[in-house]
Amino acid sequence: MQLIYGTGNSAKVQHMRSLLSSLDVEIIGIKELGVNLPDINESGNDPLENAVIKAKAFYTALGKPVFSADSGLYIEEVPPRLQPGVYVRRVNGKNLNDAEMTAYYSDLARQYGGKLTAQYRNAICFVMSDLEIYTRNESDIWGRRFLLVDKPHEKRVDGFPLDCLSVNLSSGEYYYDKNTQDDIFDHSGFVTFFREALKGKVTL
Repeated sequence: MQLIYGTGNSAKVQHMRSLLSSLDVEIIGIKELGVNLPDINESGNDPLENAVIKAKAFYTALGKPVFSADSGLYIEEVPPRLQPGVYVRRVNGKNLNDAEMTAYYSDLARQYGGKLTAQYRNAICFVMSDLEIYTRNESDIWGRRFLLVDKPHEKRVDGFPLDCLSVNLSSGEYYYDKNTQDDIFDHSGFVTFFREALKGKVTL
Protein backbone atom coordinates (compact mmCIF):
# COMPACT_ATOMS: atom_id res chain seq x y z
CA MET A 1 0.00 0.00 0.00
CA GLN A 2 1.24 3.48 -0.86
CA LEU A 3 1.14 6.17 1.80
CA ILE A 4 1.57 9.79 0.73
CA TYR A 5 3.71 11.80 3.12
CA GLY A 6 2.68 15.46 3.07
CA THR A 7 6.12 17.07 3.05
CA GLY A 8 8.44 18.52 0.45
CA ASN A 9 11.51 17.62 2.51
CA SER A 10 13.12 14.60 0.86
CA ALA A 11 15.28 13.92 3.93
CA LYS A 12 12.14 13.60 6.06
CA VAL A 13 10.60 11.23 3.51
CA GLN A 14 13.66 9.01 3.63
CA HIS A 15 13.67 9.10 7.41
CA MET A 16 10.01 8.05 7.58
CA ARG A 17 10.74 5.19 5.17
CA SER A 18 13.39 4.02 7.61
CA LEU A 19 11.04 4.33 10.59
CA LEU A 20 8.31 2.30 8.87
CA SER A 21 10.55 -0.25 7.15
CA SER A 22 8.96 -3.09 9.13
CA LEU A 23 5.54 -2.39 7.60
CA ASP A 24 4.32 -3.46 4.16
CA VAL A 25 3.87 0.11 2.94
CA GLU A 26 5.52 2.38 0.37
CA ILE A 27 6.11 5.98 1.46
CA ILE A 28 5.68 8.52 -1.36
CA GLY A 29 6.72 12.15 -0.90
CA ILE A 30 4.74 15.07 -2.29
CA LYS A 31 7.50 15.98 -4.77
CA GLU A 32 7.38 12.49 -6.26
CA LEU A 33 3.75 12.97 -7.29
CA GLY A 34 4.65 15.68 -9.79
CA VAL A 35 1.59 17.81 -9.03
CA ASN A 36 1.22 21.46 -8.10
CA LEU A 37 0.01 21.92 -4.56
CA PRO A 38 -1.03 25.06 -2.72
CA ASP A 39 1.17 26.69 -0.12
CA ILE A 40 0.00 25.87 3.37
CA ASN A 41 -0.04 28.36 6.21
CA GLU A 42 1.27 26.40 9.18
CA SER A 43 -0.40 28.65 11.74
CA GLY A 44 -0.81 26.09 14.53
CA ASN A 45 0.34 26.76 18.06
CA ASP A 46 1.83 23.31 18.54
CA PRO A 47 3.06 20.36 16.42
CA LEU A 48 -0.30 18.56 16.40
CA GLU A 49 -2.21 21.60 15.13
CA ASN A 50 0.28 22.02 12.30
CA ALA A 51 0.21 18.32 11.41
CA VAL A 52 -3.60 18.45 11.17
CA ILE A 53 -3.56 21.64 9.08
CA LYS A 54 -1.11 20.13 6.59
CA ALA A 55 -2.72 16.69 6.34
CA LYS A 56 -6.21 18.11 5.77
CA ALA A 57 -4.96 20.61 3.18
CA PHE A 58 -3.05 17.95 1.23
CA TYR A 59 -5.99 15.54 1.43
CA THR A 60 -8.33 18.21 0.03
CA ALA A 61 -5.88 19.02 -2.78
CA LEU A 62 -5.08 15.42 -3.72
CA GLY A 63 -8.32 13.62 -2.93
CA LYS A 64 -6.21 10.74 -1.61
CA PRO A 65 -5.18 9.51 1.86
CA VAL A 66 -2.20 11.49 3.14
CA PHE A 67 -0.36 11.94 6.40
CA SER A 68 1.71 14.82 7.72
CA ALA A 69 3.97 15.14 10.71
CA ASP A 70 5.27 18.13 12.55
CA SER A 71 7.67 18.69 15.40
CA GLY A 72 8.73 21.35 17.84
CA LEU A 73 12.07 21.82 19.52
CA TYR A 74 11.90 22.39 23.27
CA ILE A 75 14.95 23.50 25.24
CA GLU A 76 15.06 23.23 29.01
CA GLU A 77 17.44 26.08 29.84
CA VAL A 78 16.09 28.96 27.74
CA PRO A 79 13.33 31.41 28.75
CA PRO A 80 9.92 31.38 26.98
CA ARG A 81 10.88 34.22 24.63
CA LEU A 82 13.71 32.07 23.19
CA GLN A 83 11.81 28.78 23.13
CA PRO A 84 11.73 27.52 19.51
CA GLY A 85 8.64 25.28 19.77
CA VAL A 86 7.11 24.93 16.30
CA TYR A 87 9.10 27.90 15.01
CA VAL A 88 12.42 26.09 14.82
CA ARG A 89 13.29 27.68 11.48
CA ARG A 90 11.63 31.05 12.04
CA VAL A 91 13.66 33.47 14.15
CA ASN A 92 12.84 37.18 14.56
CA GLY A 93 10.39 36.97 11.66
CA LYS A 94 12.83 35.33 9.24
CA ASN A 95 12.77 31.77 7.88
CA LEU A 96 16.31 30.44 8.23
CA ASN A 97 18.03 28.16 5.75
CA ASP A 98 20.07 25.18 6.96
CA ALA A 99 23.32 27.09 7.40
CA GLU A 100 21.60 29.96 9.22
CA MET A 101 19.86 27.52 11.56
CA THR A 102 23.13 25.84 12.46
CA ALA A 103 24.74 29.20 13.16
CA TYR A 104 21.83 30.49 15.24
CA TYR A 105 21.51 27.46 17.50
CA SER A 106 25.27 27.12 17.81
CA ASP A 107 25.39 30.70 19.09
CA LEU A 108 22.43 30.09 21.40
CA ALA A 109 24.20 27.11 22.99
CA ARG A 110 27.35 29.19 23.34
CA GLN A 111 25.42 31.76 25.37
CA TYR A 112 24.53 29.02 27.87
CA GLY A 113 27.98 27.57 28.40
CA GLY A 114 28.24 25.55 25.18
CA LYS A 115 25.39 23.10 25.59
CA LEU A 116 21.62 22.97 26.01
CA THR A 117 19.27 20.12 26.91
CA ALA A 118 16.74 19.69 24.11
CA GLN A 119 13.95 17.42 22.89
CA TYR A 120 11.92 17.10 19.70
CA ARG A 121 8.21 16.64 20.38
CA ASN A 122 6.51 15.16 17.36
CA ALA A 123 2.89 14.87 16.25
CA ILE A 124 1.27 13.14 13.28
CA CYS A 125 -2.07 13.29 11.46
CA PHE A 126 -3.27 10.73 8.91
CA VAL A 127 -6.36 11.60 6.86
CA MET A 128 -7.76 8.51 5.15
CA SER A 129 -11.19 9.98 4.35
CA ASP A 130 -13.49 12.75 5.53
CA LEU A 131 -14.58 10.47 8.36
CA GLU A 132 -11.30 8.72 9.11
CA ILE A 133 -8.78 11.06 10.66
CA TYR A 134 -6.13 9.69 13.01
CA THR A 135 -3.80 11.75 15.18
CA ARG A 136 -1.10 11.13 17.75
CA ASN A 137 0.82 13.51 19.99
CA GLU A 138 2.17 11.24 22.72
CA SER A 139 5.61 10.77 24.20
CA ASP A 140 6.15 7.46 22.36
CA ILE A 141 6.70 9.42 19.12
CA TRP A 142 8.73 12.18 20.73
CA GLY A 143 12.48 12.16 20.52
CA ARG A 144 14.68 11.45 23.48
CA ARG A 145 16.41 14.28 25.34
CA PHE A 146 19.81 15.22 23.89
CA LEU A 147 22.41 17.95 24.03
CA LEU A 148 22.49 20.81 21.56
CA VAL A 149 26.08 22.07 21.50
CA ASP A 150 27.91 25.09 20.14
CA LYS A 151 30.57 23.28 18.09
CA PRO A 152 29.15 21.76 14.87
CA HIS A 153 30.19 18.34 13.62
CA GLU A 154 31.85 18.47 10.20
CA LYS A 155 29.14 16.28 8.65
CA ARG A 156 26.01 17.92 7.22
CA VAL A 157 22.73 16.45 5.91
CA ASP A 158 20.37 18.67 3.91
CA GLY A 159 17.05 19.12 5.66
CA PHE A 160 18.38 18.23 9.12
CA PRO A 161 20.64 21.18 9.97
CA LEU A 162 20.65 20.69 13.74
CA ASP A 163 21.88 17.09 13.60
CA CYS A 164 25.44 18.40 13.37
CA LEU A 165 24.96 20.04 16.79
CA SER A 166 23.28 17.01 18.41
CA VAL A 167 25.13 15.05 21.09
CA ASN A 168 24.12 12.00 23.11
CA LEU A 169 23.07 13.08 26.59
CA SER A 170 24.79 10.19 28.35
CA SER A 171 27.94 9.52 26.35
CA GLY A 172 28.73 13.03 25.10
CA GLU A 173 29.26 11.66 21.57
CA TYR A 174 27.97 13.35 18.44
CA TYR A 175 25.21 11.20 16.96
CA TYR A 176 27.01 11.31 13.63
CA ASP A 177 29.97 9.58 15.28
CA LYS A 178 27.65 6.84 16.56
CA ASN A 179 26.44 6.20 12.96
CA THR A 180 22.85 5.96 14.19
CA GLN A 181 19.96 8.23 15.04
CA ASP A 182 18.17 5.58 17.10
CA ASP A 183 19.05 7.26 20.39
CA ILE A 184 17.15 10.41 19.37
CA PHE A 185 14.28 8.95 17.37
CA ASP A 186 12.17 6.09 18.70
CA HIS A 187 10.60 4.01 15.90
CA SER A 188 8.02 2.13 17.93
CA GLY A 189 5.41 4.87 18.35
CA PHE A 190 5.16 5.63 14.63
CA VAL A 191 4.91 1.94 13.77
CA THR A 192 2.16 1.45 16.37
CA PHE A 193 0.28 4.49 15.06
CA PHE A 194 0.14 3.14 11.50
CA ARG A 195 -0.62 -0.41 12.63
CA GLU A 196 -3.71 0.90 14.40
CA ALA A 197 -4.78 3.29 11.61
CA LEU A 198 -4.37 0.70 8.85
CA LYS A 199 -5.78 -2.28 10.74
CA GLY A 200 -7.79 -4.40 8.31
CA LYS A 201 -6.65 -2.38 5.27
CA VAL A 202 -3.17 -3.84 4.74
CA THR A 203 -1.10 -6.75 5.94
CA LEU A 204 1.20 -5.45 8.68
